Amino acid sequence: MDLAFSEEDLAFREEVRAFVAENLPADVSEKVRRGQAVGKDDIQRWQRILYDRGWAAPSWPVEYGGTGWDATKRYIFEEVLSEGDTPEIIPFGVLMVGPVIYTFGTDAQKERFLPKILTGEEWWCQGYSEPGSGSDLASLQTKAVRDGDHYVVNGTKTWNSSAHLADWTFCLVRTSSEGKQQEGISFLLIDMTTPGIEPTPIWSIDGAHHLNMTYYTDVRVPVENRIGEENKGWTYAKFLLGHERNSIAEVGLSKQRLRRLKSIAGEERSQGGALSDDADFTRKVADAEIALTSLEYLNLRYLAEEAAGRPLGPETSLLKIRGTEIRQQLTELTMEALGYYAVPFELEQLTDRWNEPPIGPEYAAPQTPQYLFSRAATIYGGSNEIQRNIVAKMVLGL
Repeated sequence: MDLAFSEEDLAFREEVRAFVAENLPADVSEKVRRGQAVGKDDIQRWQRILYDRGWAAPSWPVEYGGTGWDATKRYIFEEVLSEGDTPEIIPFGVLMVGPVIYTFGTDAQKERFLPKILTGEEWWCQGYSEPGSGSDLASLQTKAVRDGDHYVVNGTKTWNSSAHLADWTFCLVRTSSEGKQQEGISFLLIDMTTPGIEPTPIWSIDGAHHLNMTYYTDVRVPVENRIGEENKGWTYAKFLLGHERNSIAEVGLSKQRLRRLKSIAGEERSQGGALSDDADFTRKVADAEIALTSLEYLNLRYLAEEAAGRPLGPETSLLKIRGTEIRQQLTELTMEALGYYAVPFELEQLTDRWNEPPIGPEYAAPQTPQYLFSRAATIYGGSNEIQRNIVAKMVLGL
């Protein structure tokens, strides 16, 4: 791979930087910079701005509303967005179900769903994990029984990020109990306003409501909302998981966190000087930066493979493993840098309801919630233990 950027690439970087500077709403940028809660409306506004520019789905083919960019331009775009304090686009629509729909869906499904995913008008959540089926996803038990031109769905999904905000969910359901577990699963698109769907909050360790337990009771789903063939959903699920593993590396987000960590270290004091001058601490930061740079190049390799028409395989589990470990490493170092300023934990500081002076430096308030939530990163999206098993078996052949 030629790692030198061309003049065209450098010009594109400046084009994206100028676009972000001119079009990102100031109030949204300020929320991101200060680590405040970024709401659904904020993210939808930014997604619509990207859509109007034609940049809503960098990895999608042009014929479905994507950019047609190569791996280099997609990398530059992500890099610039992370530099510019832009809100993180919720991945379930653009990065996950969208590629499944344009790859395996019918023309009617593409026409119905893809435009509103691009604009951000419709939000999606993921219905994969169940109380007894997390990393062992093939053991799921939520059932869908055919009744004429509908499926009747009963069961429970858990760890549903944003299910309380979502308009639609893509859901794995069991349509047959015969043969291997993987052979009886189907992939359904379900309207979250359908009677019988009840998301209930799961309050995570950071004190916020990101997650849900979602109950399905006699939920009627049109058969036309099934992706592909009945009982072949495991094929589509594996395709989607490949895209999720690629995005879950979160290189841009980690680079943003690294910049914040360095900024905080420049403000905090140690032995009469700046913490950034402390040799032991800077060594730890350098170790994290080296690990992140290595992950970045690995991610670029996989993007280049994908751009060359070679589908991503089980090796993308490496991105999930290292990406989440580095995320935890950076949040741990940030807590270390803050010292006792990390102790106050008042979620309201990150909302418009807080009318008191900040407890400690302004930059301290969001760090404890981010640290706490990052503890789950090595579990969600398939635990890292399971990912190592995948690498051992399917990549190394052990």
